[in-house]
Parts: sequence; structure tokens; C-alpha cells
Amino acid sequence: METPRLLFIGLVWPEPQSSAAGTRSLQLLSLFAAKGYAITVASAAQNRDFSIDWAAYPYTFHPIAVNDTAFDDWVKTLQPDVVIFDRFVTEEQFGWRVREQCPQAFTLLDSQDLHFLRAARQQAVKKQVPLSRSLLLSDTAKRELAAFYRCDWVLVISAFEYEWLQNEWQFPAAQLVYLPLFGEKGTSIPDFSSRADFVFMGNFMHDPNTDAVLLLKEVLWPKIRRQLPHVQLRIYGAYSSERIQQLHQPAQGFLCLGRAPEALATIASAKVMLAPLRFGAGIKGKLLEAMQMGTPTVTTPIGAEGMHHDGQWNGIITDDWDVFVAEAIHLYTNALVWTAAQEQGFALLQQQFSAALHTDRFWSRWDLVRTQLEQHREANVVGQLLNHHTLQSTRYLSKWISEKNKT
Repeated sequence: METPRLLFIGLVWPEPQSSAAGTRSLQLLSLFAAKGYAITVASAAQNRDFSIDWAAYPYTFHPIAVNDTAFDDWVKTLQPDVVIFDRFVTEEQFGWRVREQCPQAFTLLDSQDLHFLRAARQQAVKKQVPLSRSLLLSDTAKRELAAFYRCDWVLVISAFEYEWLQNEWQFPAAQLVYLPLFGEKGTSIPDFSSRADFVFMGNFMHDPNTDAVLLLKEVLWPKIRRQLPHVQLRIYGAYSSERIQQLHQPAQGFLCLGRAPEALATIASAKVMLAPLRFGAGIKGKLLEAMQMGTPTVTTPIGAEGMHHDGQWNGIITDDWDVFVAEAIHLYTNALVWTAAQEQGFALLQQQFSAALHTDRFWSRWDLVRTQLEQHREANVVGQLLNHHTLQSTRYLSKWISEKNKT
């Protein structure tokens, strides 16, 4: 039997040490590699210093370019059986080319998080207004939802977003697949007495993380520090901006330390994670990693969205800042409360995020749809309309740019 081929097209090369998105990409690749797929990873991005080491993975890595007809010839020769787009913008750039050259390829869009939901929440916070339908129904929403419809499957990382897309936007369940980040309990978990300090971790190319750190610096940490004068808050994150670096004030116990050399070990060394996220979407890699390493967290409903279950959380969920401060101090100073929170996190991992819970279900559904692909596509009438060439403005813009670049 011929080896099946998978093409993964990324906006960037995977960076698992920088963000949960990079971890997610590698988990998807491993999922298909375990089923015997020959995998090619392609991206038009520059290979950053912290991208994965290509030599360490049994995949083929292939640089590509946007608005370049050379991609058409290359993908036609490759003839992948499956194509994964890592974001909706990647599907916009390359989806029509893939469908033109490889019409039988099964296309998956990994949403990672709902970009239009995150952007709308950010606007609501900025304008200090409730989240509304008018904020949600943005140009980004129309582009993202259109990309979803054009694909055979959309992988959704958050249980909340899986239900929300169906209930609020009537997106067809047949095209949605819930597949969260996987996480297992870590090894060598330090106990309460072996840990010190609070910690925050997040990629600073991601606006919710910058907003959370500013909130910590200006509002929350001064109140915590007054009651715990010898404790520090350690801030870690990839791509730390000058704005974040200027917040570094050791005398106040507020340390901005840049990229963590080893994220899980760093989280495990801290007693409590603080994550006052006021906007965002998807599920938060930092909070999943905290569960894995037994580090209780104090976060917001946005932070815990799609992750808590039946009231279970490895700490406290609140957006009342006075409660946030009081509970952070209580968790930090009370070993019994801290241990109970840690155990709830381990239980959540086993009940919600273990890979074993999701992989068999994924492949069962996969086998069914792959044998009925024609019927599956016929049922997606909206997708057929959007894939029709007369409605693909991005396709013709790209063709125009390609021709212009030849002159």
C-alpha cells in the first residue's frame, strides 16, 4: 500500500518553546505520523532562531512563497492526501491553489483559537463596552468563517468554541472536530515547600499577554506585594517587547526575565501562576502546562474558558480583582488549599486533556468521513459556493500579484 502523504502549511515554522500554537502544530504532526503518514511541513516564513530543529524530526521541510505560481507545480507533484492549514490566513493564501492542483486532498483548518472572537473581546475591553454582535461580526469574522466553510474539517481546540460556533453561528457540526491540546501529568513534581514565587508566562507577540502583565504591574501585584513583601513575581515570555522589559523592577519583586530556558521546569519551580487575562480565545497553553506541573493558577473566566469542567479548576477563577488578590495570597500561603487545587488540576488533565481520550474518537470519525468524502462535500453547500471561482477575490488578487511580480 502506498504511503499516505500529509502537507502541513504554517504561517510560521513551529516554535513549541515560544507558544502553545507551536506545541499544537507538533501534536498534530505526531498524530498523523503515528498513523504512517509521510509528512511535509511548508511555510513562507523566515526560519527564526527558535523554530524547531529540522534535523530532529522525520519530516520534510520545504520553504514556499506567497503569490508564487511555483507552489502550484510543487504541490501538484507532491499530491498530498491530506492538507492542514494552521490558521485561516494560511488557508486564504494557499487553499485555492491546493484545491486547484489537488482536488481530492482532504483539507483541515486548525483554528487554534477563534481570531475574530479574540479581536472582538479585545475591542470590548479597549472601549469598555460589553461584547456585542456588532463587534463580533467584523471583517475578520467573515474571512475566518469563510475559510472554515471552504475546508472539509475545522479542528477546534476549545470545548467552548466548539459549542459556540454551532449555537451562535449555526456552523455545521459535520465540519467541526473538537481536538484540544493534549497534556499529561509531569514527572518529578516539586512539593509546596520546595517552591517559591508567583509566575506568569506568555508569548508577547500575543496582545492578551501584554495586557495581563500591565494589569499585574499597575493593579494586582502592588496589593499582593504589600502582604507578601519578600515574594517575587517572575514574568517570562518569548519576544518580550521594550515596553515589557521596562517594567522590570527587582526592588518591587517584579521581574521581567524574557524567554524561559525550559518552560515546564520554570513553571514547576513556582508556587502559583497568575493569569489575569481580560480577553483572548482558545485554550491557554500556560494554564495547561501549570496543570501538568502541579502549579495552581489564579485566572479569569476568559483564561479558564474551555478548560474547567463541572466546577473543577486547579485554583481560582475570578475577574473581581480584589478577590483575585485575596485568593492568590490564600493559595500561596495555605499548603492544604494549594494541594487540593493541585489535585484538581491533575484530575482535569486525566478527564479532559489526555491524548488517549481523543485520538481513538478522532480516527473513528476520520475513517468514516474519508470513505464518504463526496457525500460530505455535497452536504457543505456554503463551502461549495465559497469555493466557486467567481467568489474567490483572494484568488484573483493573488494571480494579479503573481503576474505583476513577473514584470
